[in-house]
Amino acid sequence: MKSITSTLPALFIVLFCFGSTSNAFSQASLFSYEKYSNANGDTLNYRQLVSDYDPVSKYPLVIFLHGSGERGDDNEAQLKWGVLNFASDQIMKMHPSIVIAPQCPAGMSWGNFSYEDMSLQPAPTEPMKLLMELIDQSIQNLPVDTNRIYITGLSMGGFGTFDAISRYPDLFAAAVPVCGGGDVSKAASIAHIPIWIFHGALDGAVNPVLSQNMLVALTKAGAHPGYTQYPEAGHFSWIAAYSDLMMMEWLYSQHK
Repeated sequence: MKSITSTLPALFIVLFCFGSTSNAFSQASLFSYEKYSNANGDTLNYRQLVSDYDPVSKYPLVIFLHGSGERGDDNEAQLKWGVLNFASDQIMKMHPSIVIAPQCPAGMSWGNFSYEDMSLQPAPTEPMKLLMELIDQSIQNLPVDTNRIYITGLSMGGFGTFDAISRYPDLFAAAVPVCGGGDVSKAASIAHIPIWIFHGALDGAVNPVLSQNMLVALTKAGAHPGYTQYPEAGHFSWIAAYSDLMMMEWLYSQHK
């Protein structure tokens, strides 16, 4: 049996009691510590936010994939960048949702590409495989609106976002890859997914051409992707991307 270690009553806590002056520490405390385990004993640490709950509603599920610097096993580092914006008072009030932020183990990755030509490799990485199992279990155990499952990620997580939607194109209602890249040959298979790509023009860690290539390929495939390139931003383009309320509104408006 696959299992989520926490029980449902412990998850369904109304979190609006935290005021608008909540700092990063208090926002991080809204994310419960969780661990997914499958029948083979494989595990994936993750943090989870349930920003509201009533017994008859379904909620969007947001999957947040961190970058390479946040890998490990402390189940804390993945909250360092970006994801806490989903725990702001404004976003939780306007868009109650379930947010899952898994942590990739050290030395591993979300995406499985040949980085010489950005071709997607046949098999998903172990963390990606476990993440898909976790999503499946969350759908079974939590009040997830399966027409509103979103995925986003930064840097290594941006690559992971393109990896996930390319492998599982029927699962996600929208995607926001930040300073990542994908396999342009998969563009036709993901053209139906609303995608908003972000990158910094001065990114010295992940070449913005990788995002631009996906933009061109998706457009040629008939998609209408969003593309924001910050002219003076380097690799830290995610700070502006996840602070963009227009992006948040766009993301939560997407339905399958």
